[in-house]
Amino acid sequence: MSTAEGTPPVIVEEQVDKGLKSGALGLVSSVVMGVASTAPAYSLAATLGLIVVVIGLGAPIVALLAFIPMLLTSIGYSEMNKADPDCGTTFTWATRAFGPKIGWAGGWGIVAADILVMASLAQIAGQYVFQLFGAHGIGGDPTSGWVLLVGVAWIIAMSYICYRGIEVSAALQRFLLSIEVVMLLLLSVVALVRVGIGHHPSLSITPSLTWFNPFQKGFSAFVSGLILMLFIYWGWDTAVSVNEETADKEKTPGRAAIISTFILLITYVLTIFAAQSFAGVGDKGVGLANPAHVFDVLSVLGSSVFGTSGLGRVLAQLLILMVLSSAAASTQTTILPTARTTLSMAVYGALPKAFARMHPRYLTPTVSTIVMGAISIALYIPFNYLSGGNMILDAVTGIGLYIAFYYGLTAFACAWYYRKTLTSSARNLWMQGILPVLGGLIMYAAGGWSLWADWDVATENSYTTWLMPFWPHWYIGGAFTIAFVSALVGLVAAVWLRIVKPAYFRKQTLTRATPTLVPDES
Repeated sequence: MSTAEGTPPVIVEEQVDKGLKSGALGLVSSVVMGVASTAPAYSLAATLGLIVVVIGLGAPIVALLAFIPMLLTSIGYSEMNKADPDCGTTFTWATRAFGPKIGWAGGWGIVAADILVMASLAQIAGQYVFQLFGAHGIGGDPTSGWVLLVGVAWIIAMSYICYRGIEVSAALQRFLLSIEVVMLLLLSVVALVRVGIGHHPSLSITPSLTWFNPFQKGFSAFVSGLILMLFIYWGWDTAVSVNEETADKEKTPGRAAIISTFILLITYVLTIFAAQSFAGVGDKGVGLANPAHVFDVLSVLGSSVFGTSGLGRVLAQLLILMVLSSAAASTQTTILPTARTTLSMAVYGALPKAFARMHPRYLTPTVSTIVMGAISIALYIPFNYLSGGNMILDAVTGIGLYIAFYYGLTAFACAWYYRKTLTSSARNLWMQGILPVLGGLIMYAAGGWSLWADWDVATENSYTTWLMPFWPHWYIGGAFTIAFVSALVGLVAAVWLRIVKPAYFRKQTLTRATPTLVPDES
């Protein structure tokens, strides 16, 4: 801790370079990483229909309300990054604040969430590749062997880009995100203009003040919708995960995370508002709740908004390309933070040392990146065939538990980490204490509700169920089952590592005062 006379004390951890390429990213690139990782177009394509089914006309206001815990949590990330800009983020910060067991669980939460979402990202990418080239029969079947093959190739390609270096990744992200944001804005503007001038489908709805009532379908529907909204906001923390590769790493990543949440707020609220107004929330035709395209609303919406001839057809195809680029961006930016989390865990002895190996030329975590891609493929293939591919949908639902867990844990870690200096100024009390804790409480409340909803099949929150083969022979929701098995794998791994590599768990490698260690290059 360093203290200047007459000013509040400032906590700063001793930092030693981890071997990553420092200074490779500026503020703009960091913001791009944060926004691209959430994959706005992919998230909307995959979940907007579900959100409308659950919430109805209240979708725009719930999108706005879901922004609040994300903003509060991002403040916690920003404050923690100022003291300890470590690429392990939640893992490192929770370990310093609460000890190795909780820190390890936080790291595993990041890894589990990122791996589980990869199957959905690859599947969406595979489908949209075929739709882009007019093969709608193949593209319309998410479990097609051809879609699976392209999805696997997609993971391999994105893993290779991440392997080649952070600057290559950032350059690609800037290009992909530019297409994505422009097309979403264009879609929203054209849709609203058509509604305004009366040139719209019969299912269109004129915007009303009733849309700003989040409880139109009751409190239970509101909470379920809020959890779905948390998923579409999830990913901005990638801006902080690449902190050790960022210029001015104590300040830039945190600023980028906060800026990312505001960009996402504007993008989501505008797009959802426009889509709901143009297509309506019905289950017929282009209605957002139509079961025929509830898991892929943008491809249908694009053709309806832009038309199917001339310039309209070109724009509709660009929209498909946009979703494809969004899936590409998110696949890449999902691999990046996971590889850096496992890198940090390995450096401190919380994972096998091999995960800390760095490429001597590209300065990227080699084993961590390759293993992340390999495990994602290993899960995607069986998920594609089990229960008609519905396990992928349940995996996406189950991710909500891990998002709430490690986001909330980071928020609480911030307040506890700074507990001795919270009262040194009003600014510290609010930014390092009250606001992050409030965000963490909202996250854990949402996570607790999600835990129950994913367990209870009566909530219809899952697309698959599992019958316990022993007493009491309950039917359990597939989303809960996937989340539970993932947690169980993490528990087994932690117990094994505690036996074979006990130093971390004995607080010998990472404590409040431990400086960052340097991984080996190989």
